[in-house]
Amino acid sequence: MTESSELTEQPLDLLYSETEDDLRAAVRALLADRADHQTLLGRIETGSPYVPGLWKSLAGDIGAAGLLVPEKLGGQGASHREAAVVLEELGRAVIPLPYLTSAVVATETLLALAGEGEAAAGLLAELAGGRTVAVLAVPLSTAPGAEFPLAESVAGVPDAAAADVFLVPRADGLYAVPAKEATVEPQTPLDLTRPLARVTTEGGSGTRLAGPDAARTAVRRGLLAGAGLLASEQLGLAEWCLEETVRYTRERHQFNRPVGSFQALKHRMAQLWLDLVGARAAARAAADALATDSADAPLTVAVAQAYCSKVAVRAAEECVQLHGGIGMTWEHPAHLALKRAKSDQIALGSAGRHQDAIAALVGLEPPA
Repeated sequence: MTESSELTEQPLDLLYSETEDDLRAAVRALLADRADHQTLLGRIETGSPYVPGLWKSLAGDIGAAGLLVPEKLGGQGASHREAAVVLEELGRAVIPLPYLTSAVVATETLLALAGEGEAAAGLLAELAGGRTVAVLAVPLSTAPGAEFPLAESVAGVPDAAAADVFLVPRADGLYAVPAKEATVEPQTPLDLTRPLARVTTEGGSGTRLAGPDAARTAVRRGLLAGAGLLASEQLGLAEWCLEETVRYTRERHQFNRPVGSFQALKHRMAQLWLDLVGARAAARAAADALATDSADAPLTVAVAQAYCSKVAVRAAEECVQLHGGIGMTWEHPAHLALKRAKSDQIALGSAGRHQDAIAALVGLEPPA
Protein backbone atom coordinates (compact mmCIF):
# COMPACT_ATOMS: atom_id res chain seq x y z
CA MET A 1 0.00 0.00 0.00
CA THR A 2 1.38 3.42 -0.95
CA GLU A 3 1.52 6.43 1.35
CA SER A 4 -1.22 8.19 -0.63
CA SER A 5 -3.58 5.22 -0.37
CA GLU A 6 -2.96 5.04 3.37
CA LEU A 7 -4.05 8.65 3.69
CA THR A 8 -7.28 8.09 1.73
CA GLU A 9 -8.23 4.80 3.39
CA GLN A 10 -11.17 5.31 5.75
CA PRO A 11 -10.75 3.93 9.28
CA LEU A 12 -13.12 1.16 10.32
CA ASP A 13 -16.13 2.28 12.33
CA LEU A 14 -16.93 -0.45 14.88
CA LEU A 15 -19.48 1.48 16.94
CA TYR A 16 -23.26 1.18 16.62
CA SER A 17 -25.18 4.22 15.45
CA GLU A 18 -28.44 5.42 16.97
CA THR A 19 -30.27 4.19 13.89
CA GLU A 20 -28.75 0.74 14.30
CA ASP A 21 -29.73 0.65 17.97
CA ASP A 22 -33.31 1.57 17.06
CA LEU A 23 -33.40 -1.14 14.43
CA ARG A 24 -32.07 -3.67 16.95
CA ALA A 25 -34.80 -2.73 19.44
CA ALA A 26 -37.52 -3.15 16.81
CA VAL A 27 -36.26 -6.56 15.65
CA ARG A 28 -35.71 -7.83 19.20
CA ALA A 29 -39.23 -6.77 20.24
CA LEU A 30 -40.75 -8.52 17.21
CA LEU A 31 -38.89 -11.76 17.86
CA ALA A 32 -39.68 -11.72 21.58
CA ASP A 33 -43.37 -11.28 20.81
CA ARG A 34 -43.72 -13.71 17.93
CA ALA A 35 -40.90 -16.26 18.09
CA ASP A 36 -39.44 -16.95 21.50
CA HIS A 37 -37.44 -20.11 22.13
CA GLN A 38 -40.39 -22.09 23.44
CA THR A 39 -42.39 -21.31 20.30
CA LEU A 40 -39.44 -22.41 18.21
CA LEU A 41 -38.97 -25.65 20.12
CA GLY A 42 -42.62 -26.51 19.53
CA ARG A 43 -42.41 -25.81 15.80
CA ILE A 44 -39.21 -27.80 15.28
CA GLU A 45 -40.96 -30.94 16.46
CA THR A 46 -43.63 -30.46 13.79
CA GLY A 47 -41.04 -30.46 11.00
CA SER A 48 -42.05 -26.94 9.91
CA PRO A 49 -39.76 -24.52 11.74
CA TYR A 50 -40.77 -21.30 9.97
CA VAL A 51 -43.13 -19.17 12.08
CA PRO A 52 -46.14 -18.14 9.93
CA GLY A 53 -46.25 -14.42 9.16
CA LEU A 54 -42.90 -13.64 10.80
CA TRP A 55 -41.09 -13.08 7.52
CA LYS A 56 -43.75 -10.61 6.38
CA SER A 57 -43.43 -8.66 9.63
CA LEU A 58 -39.63 -8.54 9.57
CA ALA A 59 -39.07 -8.13 5.85
CA GLY A 60 -42.05 -5.99 4.89
CA ASP A 61 -43.32 -4.17 7.98
CA ILE A 62 -39.90 -3.38 9.48
CA GLY A 63 -38.30 -3.21 6.03
CA ALA A 64 -35.33 -5.41 6.90
CA ALA A 65 -35.33 -7.27 3.58
CA GLY A 66 -34.44 -4.14 1.62
CA LEU A 67 -31.65 -2.77 3.78
CA LEU A 68 -28.96 -3.50 1.17
CA VAL A 69 -31.05 -2.28 -1.77
CA PRO A 70 -30.82 1.38 -2.91
CA GLU A 71 -33.99 3.43 -2.69
CA LYS A 72 -34.13 3.87 -6.47
CA LEU A 73 -34.45 0.08 -6.76
CA GLY A 74 -37.19 -0.14 -4.13
CA GLY A 75 -35.12 -0.72 -1.01
CA GLN A 76 -34.24 1.12 2.18
CA GLY A 77 -30.89 2.42 0.99
CA ALA A 78 -29.10 1.36 4.16
CA SER A 79 -25.96 -0.80 4.32
CA HIS A 80 -24.35 -3.99 5.54
CA ARG A 81 -23.98 -2.43 8.98
CA GLU A 82 -27.74 -2.36 9.49
CA ALA A 83 -28.18 -5.82 7.99
CA ALA A 84 -25.52 -7.06 10.43
CA VAL A 85 -27.59 -5.76 13.36
CA VAL A 86 -30.62 -7.73 12.10
CA LEU A 87 -28.49 -10.87 11.85
CA GLU A 88 -27.16 -10.37 15.37
CA GLU A 89 -30.73 -10.47 16.66
CA LEU A 90 -31.65 -13.45 14.49
CA GLY A 91 -28.58 -15.22 15.83
CA ARG A 92 -29.57 -14.49 19.43
CA ALA A 93 -33.00 -15.97 18.81
CA VAL A 94 -31.77 -18.82 16.53
CA ILE A 95 -34.78 -18.06 14.36
CA PRO A 96 -35.42 -20.00 11.14
CA LEU A 97 -35.84 -17.21 8.61
CA PRO A 98 -34.36 -16.90 5.09
CA TYR A 99 -32.76 -13.56 5.91
CA LEU A 100 -29.12 -14.49 5.30
CA THR A 101 -29.97 -16.45 2.18
CA SER A 102 -32.47 -14.04 0.59
CA ALA A 103 -31.91 -10.53 2.01
CA VAL A 104 -28.10 -10.85 1.96
CA VAL A 105 -26.67 -13.51 -0.38
CA ALA A 106 -29.32 -13.46 -3.12
CA THR A 107 -29.83 -9.70 -2.84
CA GLU A 108 -26.10 -8.96 -3.05
CA THR A 109 -25.82 -11.28 -6.05
CA LEU A 110 -28.60 -9.40 -7.83
CA LEU A 111 -27.13 -6.02 -6.90
CA ALA A 112 -24.01 -7.01 -8.82
CA LEU A 113 -26.27 -7.61 -11.84
CA ALA A 114 -28.37 -4.44 -11.52
CA GLY A 115 -26.84 -3.05 -14.71
CA GLU A 116 -27.31 -6.27 -16.68
CA GLY A 117 -30.98 -5.75 -17.47
CA GLU A 118 -34.50 -5.21 -16.12
CA ALA A 119 -34.99 -8.80 -14.96
CA ALA A 120 -32.46 -8.52 -12.12
CA ALA A 121 -33.69 -5.05 -11.10
CA GLY A 122 -37.30 -6.20 -11.04
CA LEU A 123 -36.48 -9.21 -8.90
CA LEU A 124 -34.49 -6.97 -6.54
CA ALA A 125 -37.56 -4.81 -5.96
CA GLU A 126 -39.59 -7.91 -5.09
CA LEU A 127 -36.96 -9.06 -2.62
CA ALA A 128 -36.58 -5.61 -1.08
CA GLY A 129 -40.31 -5.41 -0.37
CA GLY A 130 -40.36 -8.83 1.27
CA ARG A 131 -42.83 -10.09 -1.32
CA THR A 132 -40.44 -12.68 -2.72
CA VAL A 133 -37.80 -14.94 -1.19
CA ALA A 134 -34.86 -15.83 -3.41
CA VAL A 135 -32.21 -18.44 -2.67
CA LEU A 136 -28.91 -18.95 -4.45
CA ALA A 137 -28.78 -22.60 -5.50
CA VAL A 138 -25.32 -23.47 -4.21
CA PRO A 139 -24.41 -25.60 -1.19
CA LEU A 140 -24.37 -23.84 2.17
CA SER A 141 -20.72 -24.84 2.59
CA THR A 142 -19.56 -22.86 -0.47
CA ALA A 143 -16.88 -20.33 0.49
CA PRO A 144 -16.31 -16.95 -1.20
CA GLY A 145 -13.89 -17.42 -4.05
CA ALA A 146 -14.45 -21.17 -4.19
CA GLU A 147 -15.75 -23.01 -7.21
CA PHE A 148 -19.48 -23.71 -7.09
CA PRO A 149 -21.47 -26.39 -8.91
CA LEU A 150 -22.94 -25.67 -12.33
CA ALA A 151 -25.32 -28.61 -12.24
CA GLU A 152 -29.02 -29.26 -12.61
CA SER A 153 -29.16 -30.86 -9.15
CA VAL A 154 -27.48 -29.25 -6.12
CA ALA A 155 -27.55 -30.62 -2.56
CA GLY A 156 -27.23 -28.73 0.70
CA VAL A 157 -29.12 -25.61 -0.41
CA PRO A 158 -30.29 -23.65 2.67
CA ASP A 159 -33.86 -22.34 3.06
CA ALA A 160 -34.93 -23.93 -0.22
CA ALA A 161 -38.33 -24.77 1.26
CA ALA A 162 -39.03 -21.05 1.82
CA ALA A 163 -37.90 -19.92 -1.64
CA ASP A 164 -40.18 -18.42 -4.28
CA VAL A 165 -37.37 -18.28 -6.82
CA PHE A 166 -33.93 -19.85 -7.15
CA LEU A 167 -30.86 -18.14 -8.58
CA VAL A 168 -29.27 -21.01 -10.47
CA PRO A 169 -25.67 -20.78 -11.77
CA ARG A 170 -25.21 -22.65 -15.05
CA ALA A 171 -22.40 -22.91 -17.55
CA ASP A 172 -23.95 -20.19 -19.72
CA GLY A 173 -24.86 -17.78 -16.92
CA LEU A 174 -27.16 -17.15 -13.97
CA TYR A 175 -30.87 -17.97 -14.18
CA ALA A 176 -33.88 -17.04 -12.05
CA VAL A 177 -36.00 -20.17 -11.80
CA PRO A 178 -39.42 -20.06 -10.10
CA ALA A 179 -39.70 -22.53 -7.24
CA LYS A 180 -42.71 -24.15 -8.91
CA GLU A 181 -40.43 -25.18 -11.80
CA ALA A 182 -37.89 -26.80 -9.46
CA THR A 183 -37.91 -29.99 -7.45
CA VAL A 184 -37.05 -29.51 -3.77
CA GLU A 185 -36.13 -32.63 -1.79
CA PRO A 186 -35.67 -31.94 1.95
CA GLN A 187 -32.49 -33.24 3.56
CA THR A 188 -31.82 -33.94 7.23
CA PRO A 189 -29.64 -31.14 8.63
CA LEU A 190 -27.76 -30.97 11.92
CA ASP A 191 -29.36 -27.57 12.53
CA LEU A 192 -33.12 -27.98 12.33
CA THR A 193 -33.57 -24.19 12.35
CA ARG A 194 -31.85 -23.85 8.95
CA PRO A 195 -33.41 -26.49 6.68
CA LEU A 196 -31.40 -27.87 3.77
CA ALA A 197 -32.62 -29.45 0.55
CA ARG A 198 -31.55 -30.79 -2.81
CA VAL A 199 -32.75 -28.46 -5.57
CA THR A 200 -33.17 -29.85 -9.09
CA THR A 201 -33.97 -27.69 -12.10
CA GLU A 202 -34.23 -28.51 -15.79
CA GLY A 203 -31.67 -27.01 -18.14
CA GLY A 204 -33.08 -24.00 -19.96
CA SER A 205 -35.79 -23.29 -17.42
CA GLY A 206 -36.15 -19.85 -15.90
CA THR A 207 -35.03 -16.37 -16.98
CA ARG A 208 -31.42 -15.71 -17.86
CA LEU A 209 -30.09 -12.82 -15.75
CA ALA A 210 -26.46 -12.65 -16.87
CA GLY A 211 -23.73 -14.36 -18.85
CA PRO A 212 -21.12 -16.67 -17.33
CA ASP A 213 -18.48 -14.05 -16.45
CA ALA A 214 -20.92 -11.61 -14.85
CA ALA A 215 -22.67 -14.49 -13.10
CA ARG A 216 -19.44 -15.78 -11.55
CA THR A 217 -18.52 -12.31 -10.27
CA ALA A 218 -22.03 -11.74 -8.89
CA VAL A 219 -22.23 -15.10 -7.11
CA ARG A 220 -18.85 -14.55 -5.47
CA ARG A 221 -19.94 -11.09 -4.35
CA GLY A 222 -23.06 -12.60 -2.81
CA LEU A 223 -21.08 -15.29 -1.01
CA LEU A 224 -18.57 -12.73 0.30
CA ALA A 225 -21.36 -10.60 1.77
CA GLY A 226 -22.99 -13.70 3.23
CA ALA A 227 -19.78 -14.86 4.90
CA GLY A 228 -19.08 -11.40 6.28
CA LEU A 229 -22.53 -10.97 7.80
CA LEU A 230 -22.70 -14.57 9.01
CA ALA A 231 -20.09 -13.42 11.54
CA SER A 232 -22.72 -11.09 13.02
CA GLU A 233 -25.15 -13.98 13.36
CA GLN A 234 -22.43 -15.93 15.17
CA LEU A 235 -21.76 -12.92 17.39
CA GLY A 236 -25.43 -12.63 18.39
CA LEU A 237 -25.64 -16.34 19.12
CA ALA A 238 -22.52 -16.22 21.30
CA GLU A 239 -23.81 -13.18 23.20
CA TRP A 240 -27.06 -14.95 24.03
CA CYS A 241 -25.17 -18.02 25.20
CA LEU A 242 -23.02 -15.98 27.59
CA GLU A 243 -25.94 -13.92 28.91
CA GLU A 244 -28.09 -16.99 29.47
CA THR A 245 -25.21 -18.80 31.20
CA VAL A 246 -24.50 -15.86 33.52
CA ARG A 247 -28.21 -15.59 34.37
CA TYR A 248 -28.52 -19.29 35.11
CA THR A 249 -25.38 -19.52 37.25
CA ARG A 250 -26.62 -16.61 39.35
CA GLU A 251 -29.92 -18.36 40.04
CA ARG A 252 -28.66 -21.95 40.44
CA HIS A 253 -27.51 -22.60 44.01
CA GLN A 254 -25.26 -25.32 45.34
CA PHE A 255 -23.79 -25.55 48.85
CA ASN A 256 -26.05 -22.62 49.70
CA ARG A 257 -24.42 -20.21 47.23
CA PRO A 258 -24.87 -19.36 43.52
CA VAL A 259 -22.79 -21.66 41.36
CA GLY A 260 -21.66 -18.61 39.39
CA SER A 261 -19.76 -17.41 42.46
CA PHE A 262 -17.29 -20.30 42.23
CA GLN A 263 -13.92 -19.08 40.99
CA ALA A 264 -13.50 -21.73 38.30
CA LEU A 265 -16.80 -20.79 36.65
CA LYS A 266 -16.01 -17.09 36.94
CA HIS A 267 -12.78 -17.66 35.03
CA ARG A 268 -14.53 -19.61 32.27
CA MET A 269 -17.18 -16.94 31.77
CA ALA A 270 -14.63 -14.12 31.95
CA GLN A 271 -12.55 -15.76 29.24
CA LEU A 272 -15.66 -16.20 27.11
CA TRP A 273 -16.46 -12.51 27.56
CA LEU A 274 -12.99 -11.61 26.30
CA ASP A 275 -13.52 -13.86 23.28
CA LEU A 276 -16.80 -12.06 22.61
CA VAL A 277 -15.12 -8.66 22.66
CA GLY A 278 -12.79 -9.86 19.91
CA ALA A 279 -15.66 -11.43 17.98
CA ARG A 280 -17.65 -8.19 18.12
CA ALA A 281 -14.70 -6.23 16.76
CA ALA A 282 -14.14 -8.75 13.95
CA ALA A 283 -17.83 -8.94 12.98
CA ARG A 284 -18.29 -5.17 13.02
CA ALA A 285 -15.11 -4.71 10.99
CA ALA A 286 -16.42 -7.11 8.34
CA ALA A 287 -19.79 -5.36 8.17
CA ASP A 288 -18.16 -1.93 7.90
CA ALA A 289 -15.69 -3.09 5.25
CA LEU A 290 -18.57 -4.45 3.16
CA ALA A 291 -20.63 -1.30 3.71
CA THR A 292 -17.80 0.95 2.50
CA ASP A 293 -16.79 -1.43 -0.31
CA SER A 294 -13.29 -1.48 1.11
CA ALA A 295 -10.53 -3.09 -0.92
CA ASP A 296 -9.68 -5.03 2.24
CA ALA A 297 -13.18 -6.53 2.51
CA PRO A 298 -12.11 -10.07 1.46
CA LEU A 299 -9.37 -10.06 4.11
CA THR A 300 -11.61 -8.56 6.80
CA VAL A 301 -14.36 -11.08 6.05
CA ALA A 302 -11.92 -13.99 6.18
CA VAL A 303 -10.58 -12.81 9.55
CA ALA A 304 -14.11 -12.43 10.94
CA GLN A 305 -15.17 -15.90 9.85
CA ALA A 306 -11.97 -17.60 10.99
CA TYR A 307 -12.45 -16.11 14.46
CA CYS A 308 -16.20 -15.74 15.05
CA SER A 309 -17.11 -19.28 14.03
CA LYS A 310 -14.87 -20.70 16.74
CA VAL A 311 -16.13 -18.26 19.38
CA ALA A 312 -19.76 -19.14 18.65
CA VAL A 313 -19.08 -22.87 19.03
CA ARG A 314 -17.16 -22.38 22.26
CA ALA A 315 -19.88 -20.12 23.71
CA ALA A 316 -22.58 -22.67 22.85
CA GLU A 317 -20.56 -25.53 24.33
CA GLU A 318 -20.01 -23.57 27.55
CA CYS A 319 -23.72 -22.74 27.67
CA VAL A 320 -24.65 -26.41 27.48
CA GLN A 321 -22.02 -27.54 29.99
CA LEU A 322 -22.52 -24.82 32.60
CA HIS A 323 -26.27 -25.42 32.60
CA GLY A 324 -25.52 -28.90 33.92
CA GLY A 325 -28.18 -31.55 33.41
CA ILE A 326 -30.85 -29.17 32.10
CA GLY A 327 -28.50 -28.01 29.36
CA MET A 328 -28.54 -31.51 27.91
CA THR A 329 -32.33 -31.68 27.57
CA TRP A 330 -34.43 -31.07 24.47
CA GLU A 331 -36.67 -28.69 26.41
CA HIS A 332 -33.89 -26.15 26.99
CA PRO A 333 -32.89 -24.07 23.92
CA ALA A 334 -29.13 -24.46 24.51
CA HIS A 335 -28.99 -27.34 22.03
CA LEU A 336 -30.47 -25.10 19.34
CA ALA A 337 -27.61 -22.65 19.82
CA LEU A 338 -24.99 -25.41 19.73
CA LYS A 339 -26.39 -26.96 16.55
CA ARG A 340 -26.61 -23.57 14.83
CA ALA A 341 -23.05 -22.72 15.89
CA LYS A 342 -21.71 -26.04 14.59
CA SER A 343 -23.65 -25.63 11.35
CA ASP A 344 -22.41 -22.05 10.91
CA GLN A 345 -18.86 -23.23 11.52
CA ILE A 346 -18.81 -24.89 8.10
CA ALA A 347 -21.25 -22.54 6.35
CA LEU A 348 -19.83 -20.32 3.59
CA GLY A 349 -16.39 -21.77 4.20
CA SER A 350 -14.79 -23.42 7.22
CA ALA A 351 -12.44 -21.60 9.57
CA GLY A 352 -9.51 -23.49 8.03
CA ARG A 353 -10.47 -22.38 4.53
CA HIS A 354 -10.72 -18.76 5.67
CA GLN A 355 -7.33 -19.04 7.36
CA ASP A 356 -5.88 -20.23 4.04
CA ALA A 357 -7.54 -17.23 2.36
CA ILE A 358 -5.94 -14.89 4.90
CA ALA A 359 -2.53 -16.39 4.20
CA ALA A 360 -3.01 -15.99 0.46
CA LEU A 361 -4.26 -12.41 0.75
CA VAL A 362 -1.31 -11.26 2.84
CA GLY A 363 1.20 -13.22 0.75
CA LEU A 364 2.07 -15.96 3.20
CA GLU A 365 2.22 -19.70 2.74
CA PRO A 366 -0.88 -21.41 4.20
CA PRO A 367 -0.25 -23.42 7.38
CA ALA A 368 0.73 -27.05 6.81
